[in-house]
Amino acid sequence: MKLDKKTIDFIEELNNKFEKSEPKEVLSFLYKECKGKIALSSSMGAEDQVLTEMMVGINPKTRVFTLDTARLFPETYDLISETNKNYNIKIEVFFPDNKSIEGMVKEKGINLFYESVENRKLCCHLRKIEPAKRAFKGLDVWISGLRKDQSLNRFNTKLVEWDEVNGLMKVNPLLNWTEKMVWDYIKENKVPYNKLHDKGFPSIGCQPCTREVKKGEDVRAGRWWWEEPENSECGLHVK
Repeated sequence: MKLDKKTIDFIEELNNKFEKSEPKEVLSFLYKECKGKIALSSSMGAEDQVLTEMMVGINPKTRVFTLDTARLFPETYDLISETNKNYNIKIEVFFPDNKSIEGMVKEKGINLFYESVENRKLCCHLRKIEPAKRAFKGLDVWISGLRKDQSLNRFNTKLVEWDEVNGLMKVNPLLNWTEKMVWDYIKENKVPYNKLHDKGFPSIGCQPCTREVKKGEDVRAGRWWWEEPENSECGLHVK
């Protein structure tokens, strides 16, 4: 997909048309417009589980993929299996290149990410960004579970954006939802979710880089907690 005038106009049209629409309306429209070239990029978080339920309801053959960094929590692997069984789907799992990871660990150590922001971003790049590029091949649209109130970095996010790095449209159907709305939907629709959410983990990533959040802390305070908050992104959602 190219960022030409037609694409720019389409993005603007979508943002204007669906500014106050329900997520299912946005998803239904995109399925009709972007047949076979749309997928959900799921981190297996609460928001992505909501979107999986919505998308399977619209199209039982919906494409969902996730990135296995090889450092995930056991509960996350359990959720992948449970979600597949619950919705009769097969979530595609993309892994990092083993030689790249072996080279990084040999040079910088197994827990290099604690030593510097540069090291942590390198680790995220090899374990997440590179596999994501393979997952995005052939797509025009990737669906994301971003919400405005997750962090200051995400407050100015739009419903539909252009992903310059990957050359495709990024759509955030739950952008204006609150955390309460997410959990109300999960309970009402019996959506499977990561059991770590019940143990103080509102945002879940790699096991060494995620801790439980203390009372009064930001929902993403448990991600890369040793760094400054403005650095708390893996790179997938950085504009």
